[in-house]
Amino acid sequence: MVAFCGDIGVGARAGAAMLSMQLGAGVFAQQIWGWIADRLGGLRTILFASASMVLSMTAFLLTQDEIGLYSVSAVFGLAFGGLIPGYILAVREIFPAAEASWRIPAVMFAGALGMAGGGWLAGVIHDAYGFYAPAFLAGVAFNVVNLLLIGVLVPRHATPRRADFTPIMG
Repeated sequence: MVAFCGDIGVGARAGAAMLSMQLGAGVFAQQIWGWIADRLGGLRTILFASASMVLSMTAFLLTQDEIGLYSVSAVFGLAFGGLIPGYILAVREIFPAAEASWRIPAVMFAGALGMAGGGWLAGVIHDAYGFYAPAFLAGVAFNVVNLLLIGVLVPRHATPRRADFTPIMG
């Protein structure tokens, strides 16, 4: 975010503030998305959060002014905050509780690799083209693929009723 802001003429201080806003919005959003996931189920939460990610990343391509970037940063943080609780609950909904101790870390590890690889790939793309639009387009493309994959899974799994859940711990 800081480098992107520097490239389009917005100061590094504003870029750092936008990054802080993204992270803060993500922490706040995890609570909201967790509440939504309790009602809609993990897969549907991932579907909506992933769609929100596509929209927010597309908005980064269309926004070049500081106020717009602050707004898009907040929306991006809110969207991103829905993925973690969604994936954890989706694993719990699809697989037996006895397998949660290894399935949840495996899914979270794959997600961490994807996020790290995405940041690295964005840098490689930026270095190749000299600006961030192609990197954001790649991010949008990967999120669309995720959206399509989750979209295939959603109809195959019924939304769990709240009474169907047993606590993972305790």
